[in-house]
Amino acid sequence: MQPVYLDNAATTPIAPEVRAVLAPFLEAEFGNPSSRHALGVSAARAIDRARSQVARAVGAESAHVLFTSGGTEANNLAVLGAARARRSRGDAVVLGPSEHPSVWAAGEALREEGFAVRTLRLDANGDLDLEHAQSLLDERVILVAQMLVNNEFGTVYPVRSLARLVRRASPQAHLHVDAVQGLGKVELDLTELGADSLAISAHKIHAPKGSGALVLAGERPLRPLQFGGGQQSALRPGTENVVGIVAFGEAARLADEELEATGRATAAAREALLAGLEGITGARAVEAGSTQISAVQAIELPGAPAEVWQHHLEARGVMTSVGSACQSHSEHVSPALLALGFDPERARRVMRFSFSRYTTPEEIAGALEALLAIAPELEALR
Repeated sequence: MQPVYLDNAATTPIAPEVRAVLAPFLEAEFGNPSSRHALGVSAARAIDRARSQVARAVGAESAHVLFTSGGTEANNLAVLGAARARRSRGDAVVLGPSEHPSVWAAGEALREEGFAVRTLRLDANGDLDLEHAQSLLDERVILVAQMLVNNEFGTVYPVRSLARLVRRASPQAHLHVDAVQGLGKVELDLTELGADSLAISAHKIHAPKGSGALVLAGERPLRPLQFGGGQQSALRPGTENVVGIVAFGEAARLADEELEATGRATAAAREALLAGLEGITGARAVEAGSTQISAVQAIELPGAPAEVWQHHLEARGVMTSVGSACQSHSEHVSPALLALGFDPERARRVMRFSFSRYTTPEEIAGALEALLAIAPELEALR
């Protein structure tokens, strides 16, 4: 059987169009964009074009796109940079309950610097508890960070509603949104979200790893994390990753153009998977929140921990994940699962399947064939 890849929330295969666009920058177009000769000017123009493509995909101004090494750096820069720039205005930051480790770790660094760190919470349905959020917001709060799409369950959080609360209760606060799992799956418009910044990543939308962006809503106070060189207004200095940025721009253009097609493809894949899983007693979809993207589906599997299922699936050429890729080496139990009433034992039986516009019916059929074969094998071992 051909390999079946259903771990697109972790990373995605490179799109053919992206590969074609980046190829010249691996060979003839190798100039440093800070150089003033022809090769350098060509590289600089390519970056400007990519910056415009990324900006259009998220409804922002191209001048406010800062290219980074990925979503992790973008989140670090937003959380640490915005909080430190506002230190004279307040000393409290508010973090979402299911944020990526790059947000949580940055929050811990701020705690060590003397900031008070407050945490939002989820309700019993897995939605963001807005009433609780309102109780945490006051004049001391200078930063709020809340992801748009959960990377384990595909839950779409009500960032617009949260933004309205922040503007009323903490008007001095910077609202940062991790939109890494949202780009290419939901319509993104930074202005409509009401956020001050958002983080996005190239390798989630069929471009190579190593490139991302922090997109700002305008001139926002931000302390850099790196120093030396004046690139990108000195907010993110260093010679730009031209190959990665060019690829990111093309991938962002495609993600924007193919948004509806991606939605149709991932919805079809998800529906086919769920229909086939009815043949496995005890398997059920994990529904977290009132709105979910179709590209991510968590499944509670019967009996053995999901990690055991994962190894059996991989032996049959099917690639999935247990939780998010960034938490796969920890004992972390998702706050969303805890909010839904899962105990640690049940939480360990949850596997994530994630799809892209390239996921085929044959791949879903292959995954179901493997799952249906594995189920009696694991049952016999109990």
